[in-house]
Amino acid sequence: MLVLGVILLVVGFVTGISILWTIGIILAVIGLILWVLGSVGHAVAGRRHYW
Repeated sequence: MLVLGVILLVVGFVTGISILWTIGIILAVIGLILWVLGSVGHAVAGRRHYW
């Protein structure tokens, strides 16, 4: 999710499409939160780690 968010950020920035930029920010933030929760050992959606 983090990688998809970054890809959408780049594509939205290059093409000037603001909706891609917004969706990219949202996905990047959610992916970052899930990554941090998984790396500290907190169970995310029933898993001990999140990819």
